Amino acid sequence: MDVASLIPQFGGFLYTLISFVVALSVIVAVHEYGHYIVGRWSGIHAEVFSLGFGPVLWSRVDKHGTRWQVALLPFGGFVKFLGDANAASGRDEEAMADAEDDPTLLRRTMHGAPLWARTATVAAGPVFNFILSILIFASVFMVRGEPRYPLTVGELVPMPGLVNELREGDEVISIAGVNVPKMSDFEKWGTFRSQIPPEQPLDYFVLRDGVELVVEGPNFAPAVVSAVMPRSAASSIGVMAGDVITAIDGEPVASFAQLKSVVEAANGTVLLLDIWRDGQSLELALAPRRVDEPQADGSFATKWRIGIGGGLAFSPASEPTGLVDALTSGALQVRMVVETSLSGLKHMILGNINSCNLSGPLGIAETSGAMASQGAQSFIWFIAVLSTAVGLLNLFPIPALDGGHLMFYAYEAITKKQPSDMAMRVLMTFGIAAILSLMVFALGNDIFC
Repeated sequence: MDVASLIPQFGGFLYTLISFVVALSVIVAVHEYGHYIVGRWSGIHAEVFSLGFGPVLWSRVDKHGTRWQVALLPFGGFVKFLGDANAASGRDEEAMADAEDDPTLLRRTMHGAPLWARTATVAAGPVFNFILSILIFASVFMVRGEPRYPLTVGELVPMPGLVNELREGDEVISIAGVNVPKMSDFEKWGTFRSQIPPEQPLDYFVLRDGVELVVEGPNFAPAVVSAVMPRSAASSIGVMAGDVITAIDGEPVASFAQLKSVVEAANGTVLLLDIWRDGQSLELALAPRRVDEPQADGSFATKWRIGIGGGLAFSPASEPTGLVDALTSGALQVRMVVETSLSGLKHMILGNINSCNLSGPLGIAETSGAMASQGAQSFIWFIAVLSTAVGLLNLFPIPALDGGHLMFYAYEAITKKQPSDMAMRVLMTFGIAAILSLMVFALGNDIFC
């Protein structure tokens, strides 16, 4: 065996593992801090705040009497409140019996605090995940800015063998006779994109330094790769962001729409891509894969895809995005992730889409590494998406999850009494078994799908 040949593979695995641990640690830390800080505000004492499980690598006790620790296995974390028997907030009967005779001490336990305090503390974990996602999305929107109107040419995308008379700072009024609307008007923008002919070069009517000109340039939406989807056909053969696909099976392609049509018509047969990358020509073969894509009406449609995102012939110049607009867009992005996730789960249960769409820890780790390799902004965006997913998952009414505890609290609010200890033990056992079964199923998807 050639040990040297394994070094790149090991390096890639290590990079993926580190990316996954970083993403998960950030999300878990925020989630557990939500429980901790709201619990403290609500008068519930936290005995332990742990990042990771297993043997403790580092710890210290703060002025509030909480032990903060980092454990060996960095795949989760927990807050253990006074009166908890374990990380899942099971009731410690001995500790609670000792607290029964001391009302002040009882009030500081998780199980003796008022219902409102327990509810707020448990709900805070998922809520903090959603807040983290909104802030990250908003930050990305502010960094990206909003495209100027009229559409203004920013950085030009290198294209092979084409005359490009566009210049940075040109204000684009129309392309091939089609007027350019605001990019923020999604309906008009979609109509505009559909009216651009799938050919090149095209005539651009621009305003340059106050002078109206007609200049020649490439297709407005050429077959250029702006992003590569993790675990896709394109990623498996090494397609990279910035690649320009010039031909498929020897037939030239001028636009991303044309590329998309060819891929869909192939029905999964192997395609030979001619790719231009940094002045060099490559030939790569790949087979499109069936992908379940969310539709505007909440349904899913199965399409043939190679797993790339398209870009424009130039990066639009941008202007700053206001804080309120960025936060609003961030909240809408979280809402979209939640709605898409719930819709996908529903359609998987109904059998309308493939259950392979559910990824387990290996798939999430692989995606973490892939997004990190595409740059800091992509990786941070992925953390926001994953944080939303973690917050949503924890709200499911499954015992042992936050949503299960909230379900018990709802029962208590209605009946004015807590569920019996026997019922809690049975339900918690069922909940843990359900979670483990789901994890095994998702892990099987990672391995076999």
